[in-house]
Amino acid sequence: MAGAFVGALAILTLSMVFSWPVAGGKQSPADVAAENLAAAFEAPAGSCLNWKPDGSDMKPVGCDQPHLFEVTGDVDISAEYNASAPSPTEEAWREIAKQKCTTGAATYLGGKLDPFGKYSVGALKPSDEQWRDGDRKLRCGLQRAAPSGNTLVATTGSAKNQDQSDVYDPGTCLALVNKNVGDPIRCAEEHAYEITAVVDLAQIFKDAAPDEAQQQAAMLEQCTKLTNDYSGGLDLASKKLLLTWDTRKPESWEAGSHHAVCKVGAPLPDNTGLAPITGSIKDAGPAAQSSAPATPSSAASPPPSSGG
Repeated sequence: MAGAFVGALAILTLSMVFSWPVAGGKQSPADVAAENLAAAFEAPAGSCLNWKPDGSDMKPVGCDQPHLFEVTGDVDISAEYNASAPSPTEEAWREIAKQKCTTGAATYLGGKLDPFGKYSVGALKPSDEQWRDGDRKLRCGLQRAAPSGNTLVATTGSAKNQDQSDVYDPGTCLALVNKNVGDPIRCAEEHAYEITAVVDLAQIFKDAAPDEAQQQAAMLEQCTKLTNDYSGGLDLASKKLLLTWDTRKPESWEAGSHHAVCKVGAPLPDNTGLAPITGSIKDAGPAAQSSAPATPSSAASPPPSSGG
């Protein structure tokens, strides 16, 4: 539901604009915003929506363009909330969206929604003004939340045609927040991990779903080679860095999520989290060195836990 607040903010910000009539002749920016929002309100399943970081200018865009929300359907909750009912709390809205939108989202994806994948179920709720006017329609959709859950990550292409693995492209760095993983950030800033490769496990395991041990062995081999190529042969241990990777859970594999990432980080010696890294390992210089104390680890090691 990370996007529910963003969506509600956009609707609240522009709802008064939405009611303005569109005059003839040259349109003002407010007129254009009103038309965009009207189209977003009525966007059918399969439509994609985008908006600015401040929640303004919500509008439909082609799904082949970067977008923050893909509509999977509408849900009317007027049976549970009559005309005199107060607007639900934010916590209640999250539960309503979970109960009302999840099944439809899975159906929209052909019955396969990876519970550990990059897509989460979200909803755009009526603003307080719309609620008072009797709007009880919830716009359900799919979105990609950043690791923090506080922001959304734009995606390109319909979710129907995507491998749902929660992966980022090589060269992406993820922020360090309280010794843990945060949102994508510039590699020049302190970060927790740098993604060095994406492995398609379906190309390795073509006949049957691999178990955890098989995935670990395959990722060890692939990540060692691919990360060495990515970094230009950097000795990770000399920089106090550790190669790790994700694997896919059975539920993810069944949903068609077969990609996993190789990544480089710097676990703290006491295993309480991650140390900050500054600079890309592609630079292979002092700037890429972790500030963590040296640890007696090899250049390649399995991750502490499996990914989705």
